[in-house]
Amino acid sequence: MNLSDKKATLSFSDGSPSVEFPVYKGTVGPDVVDIRKLYGQTGMFTFDPGFMSTAACESGITYIDGDKGELLYRGFPIEQLAVNCDFLDICYLILNGELPNGEQKKDFDTQVTHHTLVNEQLHFFLRGFRRDAHPMAVLTGLVGALSAFYHDSTDITNPEHRHISAIRLIAKMPTLVAMAYKYSQGQPFIYPRNDLSYTGNFLRMMFATPCEDYKVNEVVERALDRIFILHADHEQNASTSTVRLCGSSGTNPFAAISAGVACLWGPAHGGANEACLQMLEELQANGGVAKVGEFMEKVKDKNSGVRLMGFGHRVYKNYDPRAKLMQETCKEVLAALGLENDPLFKLAMELERIALEDPYFVQRKLYPNVDFYSGIVQRAIGIPTSLFTAIFALARTVGWIAQWNEMLSDPDYKIGRPRQLFTGHVTRDVPEMNKR
Repeated sequence: MNLSDKKATLSFSDGSPSVEFPVYKGTVGPDVVDIRKLYGQTGMFTFDPGFMSTAACESGITYIDGDKGELLYRGFPIEQLAVNCDFLDICYLILNGELPNGEQKKDFDTQVTHHTLVNEQLHFFLRGFRRDAHPMAVLTGLVGALSAFYHDSTDITNPEHRHISAIRLIAKMPTLVAMAYKYSQGQPFIYPRNDLSYTGNFLRMMFATPCEDYKVNEVVERALDRIFILHADHEQNASTSTVRLCGSSGTNPFAAISAGVACLWGPAHGGANEACLQMLEELQANGGVAKVGEFMEKVKDKNSGVRLMGFGHRVYKNYDPRAKLMQETCKEVLAALGLENDPLFKLAMELERIALEDPYFVQRKLYPNVDFYSGIVQRAIGIPTSLFTAIFALARTVGWIAQWNEMLSDPDYKIGRPRQLFTGHVTRDVPEMNKR
């Protein structure tokens, strides 16, 4: 970061002396006021619930401009990456800063492919869960357990260990997610195959059985690969910040990523596409397309308590660029699988039409977001709703591990320690038992 010519001055209405703070400029985006010395100079903290105005770190991985609807991975627009690259290209880019050339891609793909197997003992660990456990409960446990199996790469001060951990996590996540799914279905686990692509391998581990050969559908493979690309990283969101905060204590990468998985599970974060599909299914059960207009009127009424899931975004105040790409993919998949007339998908398209035309939604910029379309695509592919967030975690692992690695390489990195505005009791004495 570069020191700006500007300085920020904090003045007080009670006549206390003013304090000056340096201002830093990033390559793009808002300038930041460096308040690290605020407490030392004034005895005060800042108050920023949700960290909406606080830059918690310096990062060069992902940039979002919510007003323009722009998303860049290492400077490359998501629209170009989603069309010209596969997911492992994106993994290489996010981890290393540049897209791979032919030789680098071949080496990286081979490395990932040859780490997709998990220790056989993990099968026994998995069997300790109930069959009806939520996949995210299972995945949180499985990812945390990896540190018990791969403790030969948990020296976080060693860059080579950090690299091996990154490869292992990216490679093993599809295997773990597929295992969690197969376990819930009472089906045998399918081992990965080294002759398939990253995404093709995942589809086979999900949907193959030992009874017959499984052929990967190229349209489905490309669609799921795009879902992975669009979810690979998204700046300092809740789960990424959780990984950084957890990792700042010096814990091993598997534990830090497991914390990210747990955070992603929340319906306001990774569970958004699951909530979106549940909304569609409820609407379908209560009258379907014929009731969409009535439903949207209820959404407009603040007193109705009806919420429209899968529309709008905390950061994007314009059309989410990922949603545009996912919309194209959604149409391709529905056409390839002959599902254009499926009642649920017709319902979803009618919701989309109203939201893009109705002045109420247009003025509030409540556009369909990436969760809306990715949920529809995953349902069309045959992925159960309960597994959506696990797919998200699989894709986001590369972003988490890159952000964690970047934090450890930052000379300014310290263990995270947020402050508070205390509003509880002041010091008081413990009363005797008969006076309580």
